[in-house]
Amino acid sequence: MKLVIFGLTLSSSWGNGHATLWRGLCRALAKQGHRIVFFERDVPYYALHRDLRELPGTDLKLYADWESTLPEARREVADADAAMVTSYCPDGAAAGELVLSTAGPLSVFYDLDTPVTLERFGRGEPVPYLPAGGLGGFDLVLSYTGGRALDELRERLGARRVAPLYGSVDPEVHRPADPRPDFRGDVSYLGTYAADRQEALERLFLQPARRLPAKRFVIGGAQYPVDFPWGDNVFFVRHLPPADHAAFYASSPLTLNVTRAAMAGMGYCPSGRLFEAAACGTALLSDSWEGLDRFFEPGREIFTAAGTDEASEILSLPREKVRKVAHAARERTLAEHTAEKRAAEMMDLMGTHP
Repeated sequence: MKLVIFGLTLSSSWGNGHATLWRGLCRALAKQGHRIVFFERDVPYYALHRDLRELPGTDLKLYADWESTLPEARREVADADAAMVTSYCPDGAAAGELVLSTAGPLSVFYDLDTPVTLERFGRGEPVPYLPAGGLGGFDLVLSYTGGRALDELRERLGARRVAPLYGSVDPEVHRPADPRPDFRGDVSYLGTYAADRQEALERLFLQPARRLPAKRFVIGGAQYPVDFPWGDNVFFVRHLPPADHAAFYASSPLTLNVTRAAMAGMGYCPSGRLFEAAACGTALLSDSWEGLDRFFEPGREIFTAAGTDEASEILSLPREKVRKVAHAARERTLAEHTAEKRAAEMMDLMGTHP
């Protein structure tokens, strides 16, 4: 099939989780015989940090503005089997109107940020990537978040057919690797700075670092403020492209996952970092939220902690115990959470096969 996607970004993984997810899905879809056309607005902050320019099986269309790309977008959508708009697409509302007004292709909206969408809508704030009429016009609405979020998409935004399509990992990119001295640590955390993650990061990472001064804590990411509370044993690695993720994870026996507040509150919203770290063979320590056990079994495939005491105890466990949990998580991930699995789920939900 031919699938046209109007998304946030495929070309730059800087400061967002969309690009890495889409790269894995697009590779998997191409291997399964599908053709992908991905429209991405060429914005300066992604252009400065572009770490992908082409992807086999995917035609990446970088455009300056919606009006200039509209004729080509019309042609591609008219010739498609399915056309999809995603959350945070800079021209999502206009792309949605194009998709919904074109007869023929299956119309799909994929919300990779469902809790944020619902939170903004509930506060009466504009959600610029949604069509004016909500989601009722789409044949299928996919959500990165499951659980009660699916009901709210129906009840509040008018979605007629809703299904979860959770995060995933490309095991060709995220896999066991050799550690690097510049990434070395006892525990790591990889993530873009977000104010609504800071309280949990303080509880589960920065306070344990103060309690365990002999251990080395390493943070990798982008957009950290100058007044971030670094410590003597907390080290920083500036934004890492996906090609460096495996070595980063491999350089610590344990890595922390912190879920953004809106996602944790809604539940059933696993960060892609969970699957990426697990696929690299690194043990996970995570905050806890409803539905986590749908993806990993706490205590056997993942460690969870609510506070500093628990986190500090886990960070002091024998290495063999940590390795055992890491191994179980990798097995579960390769069996259930790969991009290939999600791509097949997507095609089943669309009811379209090559």
